[in-house]
Amino acid sequence: MTYAHYTLKDIAKALKLSPSTVSRALRDSHEISKETKVLVNDFAKKVNYRVNPIARGLKVRKSFSIGIIVSEIANNFFSQVVDGIESVAYAKNYQVVIAQTKESAERESLHVEQFYARSMDGILMAMSSETHNYEYLHDLIQRGFPIVFFDRVPQQLNSPKVITDNKKGAYEAVQYLANQGCKRIAHLTSSKKLSNSMERLAGYKLALMANHQEYEEKLVKYCDYGGLQQTEIEEALHELAKEQFDGIFISGDRLTTGYLQALKKFPGLISDQIPIAGFTNSDLVDIFSPSITAVRQSAFEMGKRAAELLIEQIEAKGAKPEYQTEVLPVSLIHFAE
Repeated sequence: MTYAHYTLKDIAKALKLSPSTVSRALRDSHEISKETKVLVNDFAKKVNYRVNPIARGLKVRKSFSIGIIVSEIANNFFSQVVDGIESVAYAKNYQVVIAQTKESAERESLHVEQFYARSMDGILMAMSSETHNYEYLHDLIQRGFPIVFFDRVPQQLNSPKVITDNKKGAYEAVQYLANQGCKRIAHLTSSKKLSNSMERLAGYKLALMANHQEYEEKLVKYCDYGGLQQTEIEEALHELAKEQFDGIFISGDRLTTGYLQALKKFPGLISDQIPIAGFTNSDLVDIFSPSITAVRQSAFEMGKRAAELLIEQIEAKGAKPEYQTEVLPVSLIHFAE
């Protein structure tokens, strides 16, 4: 018998256990002792055992698949979140399907509709910048369909959420710029509608106040598609060039890298000596030029926790788990040229 053909019954026979004991051990059931779980899982890894999702799904009337909806998988932050989600889903024998909205509310609702129609067990999603109607999501949640929101979350909906400490991250970034002697700090951000944009703007304002600096609306530029369209960043750059700002805080991965690209495209428009602090989870941030102070989010941990909360909902029996909003820390990293 080859490793690839091992079944649950084969494992049970080899270990002299019942198939139900092996099944519960693989599902990490509290009914099974730690020693038995270790024995079963070690043997399963040795023979490269994989749960048959079709057979398992038919037995318990579940698909053992979850949908993930993000604006863009190529975004460093979202790709790291997905890695975290997959680490949990894989361990729990759930398959994942990823969909991109490209910031379109229409695409977003279509993806939700398709995932629901395909009998996905639940959805993990970060809202698109265009979304303003949450009624259809409210209806799904009311029906008991598991949804967990992360990063960009709708405050109106009663569902688990996992977010970054956006306000603190923004505050610390602007505080750093103020400590560098910056007196007029600009802010490049995403859509006004997004929860994380609002929280980062609040942190920006608090830091200005703490340093006795005036908040000026003309120093805040919004990019409704978060930098997916480089032209919106370039337009913001040309508008900011009219202002005498001496530091800039940028609130997103795409916006941060897009700003640096725009500086190269329009040399002399804005001095590359102006200090920059921005949210980015890029693995290449240490070679950015000009250098930046990076606000790094706990992206992998966000994905893990969101997946854990979703699977808890999916597998809950009886009363639903208490809904909560979990806030994960940020770190400020400075890279000198």
